[in-house]
Amino acid sequence: MQTIQNAVLVTGGAGFIGSNFVLDWLAAGDEHVINLDALTYAGNCENLASLDGDTRHTFVQGDIGDFDLVCRLLAEHQPRAVINFAAESHVDRSIHGPGDFIQTNIVGTFRLLEAVRSYYGQLGKDAQNAFRFLHVSTDEVYGSLAKDDPAFTEQNRYEPNSPYSASKAASDHLVRAYCHTYGLPVLTTNCSNNYGPYHFPEKLIPLVIHNALAGKPLPIYGDGMQIRDWLYVKDHCSAIRRVLEAGRVGEVYNIGGWNEKPNLDVVHTLCAILDELSPRADGRSYKAQITFVQDRPGHDRRYAIDAGKLERELGWKPAETFETGIRKAVEWYLDNQGWVKNVTSGAYRDWVGKQYGTT
Repeated sequence: MQTIQNAVLVTGGAGFIGSNFVLDWLAAGDEHVINLDALTYAGNCENLASLDGDTRHTFVQGDIGDFDLVCRLLAEHQPRAVINFAAESHVDRSIHGPGDFIQTNIVGTFRLLEAVRSYYGQLGKDAQNAFRFLHVSTDEVYGSLAKDDPAFTEQNRYEPNSPYSASKAASDHLVRAYCHTYGLPVLTTNCSNNYGPYHFPEKLIPLVIHNALAGKPLPIYGDGMQIRDWLYVKDHCSAIRRVLEAGRVGEVYNIGGWNEKPNLDVVHTLCAILDELSPRADGRSYKAQITFVQDRPGHDRRYAIDAGKLERELGWKPAETFETGIRKAVEWYLDNQGWVKNVTSGAYRDWVGKQYGTT
């Protein structure tokens, strides 16, 4: 295969955040993207359908834990950066089946780092100086906050409370260790809750939209007062591009939307927008479908991100408020119900019904 100059390798680029990043990257420039994704349940080539025939995009189905495959891709394409989105990411699934999270998020990240370390060691000095490995992580590694606690900064101690967040914390520590031990030029980002186009309908916002339109219950854990900071996915992508461009090697950057909202308020907002844009046939509000279900084990009460370092050092701020971003998200789902239908297979429906009692 011919070597492609000025390329980046994106892992997990058919998932929610990864596919948005690939689409935005290619909308902004012509640098080639090698996209490696294992296509598990949440990875979907339909997310990338607009890139069919685009020679700037090379898709490879494969696992970040496949050392030989990653080494081959790095040798063939000689990318100047690796951006690692690949991860198992749903807390509920990690509670019921933690093994996949350990395998992908810890072992997979380790094998990816090993392949990148080998590749980096063979580069010339100029190429080494330009190379970056950017690891995308989560605010959940910091644990849970009380209502009046200050938001998470990059100095917060790691206190993960679920198998998912523990596995991501472990991957973050591996990335840090490869920088300090081997000199690998790494960057780590820890983001708050993302929402927006191509979000697989198991997380709160797309699940509520999907169930509302289908006339199904809108499941709310516990009292619904768990607080999250909400980040529009395209803002997240722009922040990653900025960190990749100018972030200091070895540093961690928190990415947040400055939008703390209780889950119940988010659901009420979604119902109000749907009442306006796609009202129920009987004229009632979608709020009538809200159903409170038993809280999940170890449910963190509050996350909040202080993204001040990213603004001070790199000049990044989110473009969307929650009000503008959530309306864009609802409009996207209303305009793309075919995508939702295709990704919500029978296996998906069975899993959601088992989790939330909504079958």
